[in-house]
Amino acid sequence: MDIIFLLIPIAIVLAGCAIWGFFWCVNNGQYDDLESPAHSILFEDDEDLIPDDAKVDQDDNKND
Repeated sequence: MDIIFLLIPIAIVLAGCAIWGFFWCVNNGQYDDLESPAHSILFEDDEDLIPDDAKVDQDDNKND
C-alpha cells in the first residue's frame, strides 16, 4: 500500500511530461504536413546523386 504513494506521483509526472511533449510538437509544427513525407518517396529528386557514367539517357530508352 505504501508503494501507491510513490507510483501515483510518478504517473502524474510522466503524464504531464507526455502532455507537455505533445503540445511542444504541435506548437513547433511537427504535425503541420503529414501527407508530403509519405508522397515524397515517389518523386525522383536524386538525379544529382547518380554518377555521370551511370546515368541513362531518357532518349535512348524511348528508341528501344
